[in-house]
Amino acid sequence: MLNDKTHLEKAEWDETEARQVIEQFTGLKGGLMEALHGLQHAFGFIPKPSYDLLADVFNLSKAEIYGVKSFYHDFKSEPQGHHVIQICQAESCQARGSRALTRHVQELLGIKLGQTTHDGHFTLEAVYCLGNCAVSPNITFDGKLHGRMSEDNFDGLLKKVAL
Repeated sequence: MLNDKTHLEKAEWDETEARQVIEQFTGLKGGLMEALHGLQHAFGFIPKPSYDLLADVFNLSKAEIYGVKSFYHDFKSEPQGHHVIQICQAESCQARGSRALTRHVQELLGIKLGQTTHDGHFTLEAVYCLGNCAVSPNITFDGKLHGRMSEDNFDGLLKKVAL
């Protein structure tokens, strides 16, 4: 049975739990994808020790497991921060200031794209099109889409979660 973990809670590696998650999907067509989703749900990311288990159960190499996991950007290799911020880097958002916004956010949080703050509070990610180009630049903050994002607007969002 899957744990109900959110990005706010991360499970420590537990091989028994990982095996239970994986075994639910061994008989399914496309079971590897479902097992990866299950592991991410249970642990908050895909723990590297699970590659061996997945390779054994699905009769694949660890390289094949890693290839599938790394192809899909939503599968994470490390725990995410309590708050996940994604900044669109696609052309429309770039034309309307996403690069400057990105520099501002990086400076404010003290991290670069793809990193998590040392306290585990924020993860900053690049995304390439959130499908909201008419109101660029766009970000997501904890999964919620925000258009026409400016440095001041971002600072306001940050203040709300710092309370």
